[in-house]
Amino acid sequence: MTQQPHSTQQPHSTSTGGEEKPPVWNDAGRHTGQAPGTRGYGPPPSGAGLAVGGAVFAGVLMLMNGVIAILQGISALAKDDVYTRVGDYVYSINLTGWGVILLCLGAVGAVTGWGILRGMSWARVCGIVLASLSAILQFMFLPYAPIWSVIMIAVDVFVIWALAVYDPKTSGAPQ
Repeated sequence: MTQQPHSTQQPHSTSTGGEEKPPVWNDAGRHTGQAPGTRGYGPPPSGAGLAVGGAVFAGVLMLMNGVIAILQGISALAKDDVYTRVGDYVYSINLTGWGVILLCLGAVGAVTGWGILRGMSWARVCGIVLASLSAILQFMFLPYAPIWSVIMIAVDVFVIWALAVYDPKTSGAPQ
């Protein structure tokens, strides 16, 4: 068991030359910054863990959604009777058209998800744009797969939020 410093002792240590190092934590227990010579070790800024975790999860979702969209596009192109026919719908596009749209957006989404996972700044902006476009297209796809479309709209909203609040400068992630 280690001894805790008494109120008369200084909470920070001295270096070999007798110079005192400034404390990393203040008396209120709050992080005051990086101690000299620590090379960035220490806790991340408050709230950064959720944003970093959300951005990584958004990258995985973009990558997986891209692959799934590619598979949906291939199935819509290969056979026109994969999805049920809808009677009169305002946004009617034939399934071949949906197949091309899903195939193209899926490929771009998969590349964007890979870019988000690699920490590339262009991928965050592209991810927000693609997730917004995907939410709109999933709304138009509601009659063909209603439950799937609602789930995908919710996932797109999460991806937009996660990529919008993530700041790689405060999280310590590579840019």
